[in-house]
This record gives sequence, C-alpha cells and structure tokens, in this order.
Amino acid sequence: MNESKPTTRVNDPTEPSTGELVGRLGEQVSRLLRDELELAKVELKDKGKQAGVGAALGGTAGILAWFAVGTLVAAAVAGLATAVPVWASALIVAGALLLIAGGLAAIAANRVGHATPPIPEQAIKSTQRDVAVVKESAHR
Repeated sequence: MNESKPTTRVNDPTEPSTGELVGRLGEQVSRLLRDELELAKVELKDKGKQAGVGAALGGTAGILAWFAVGTLVAAAVAGLATAVPVWASALIVAGALLLIAGGLAAIAANRVGHATPPIPEQAIKSTQRDVAVVKESAHR
C-alpha cells in the first residue's frame, strides 16, 4: 500500500513574505529608475560639454576662414596691381565681390520667397478636403 502524506508547505521564518518581496521590488525598481535618470543626466552633461567644445572650435574655424578670405582679397588686389594702378585693382576686386554678393542675395531672396508665408499650405488644403469629405458623408 502506498501511503502518501499530505504535502504541506511550512513557512520558513528566514524567507521573506510575499508582501516583503513586493515591497523590495518597488524599492529596487525605484532605485533602478533613479540610477538610470542619474546616468542619463551625466551622459547629457558630457554630451553638452562635447557640443560646446565643438561649437567653440567651429566658431574659431569660422573666424580664421574670415581672415583667410580677407587675405585672399588683399592678394587679389596686390596681384592685379602689377598690371593696373593699386586704386584700380582695388576697385576691380571690390566690383567683382559686389557682383558675387548681389547674385547670392538674389538667389537668397528667391529661396525665401518660396518659403513664405510660413504656414503649411498643402497640409491646410488637405485638411480642408478631409473636412469636406467628412461633412459630405455625414449628410448622407
């Protein structure tokens, strides 16, 4: 005859209860979230520093490029001065620069004109069509 004893689970007083485990889980999740937020803050701070250094280097490069352009203009004036008087070479170089600037300004004005008015015209028209379709289907 096979005797089977009823299995009863005896609570071990050294093991935490379900309530304690749930409480610990809440604490651990809370701590994990705080740690993740702190890590994100540190990471963003580091990236902000890197972006700041990059912006400073980019600004410095821009200033040096500006000086280089000025030097190239002076070199163009000096080079042209070997064929014509210095004042004439300066006027010729200035005129060429003004022509280039005028062309770029015209292109810029054209591009800005295409971008105005600064409203999403196609999206508005599409939305108006959608509203009209909904109104039409509601009247049916």
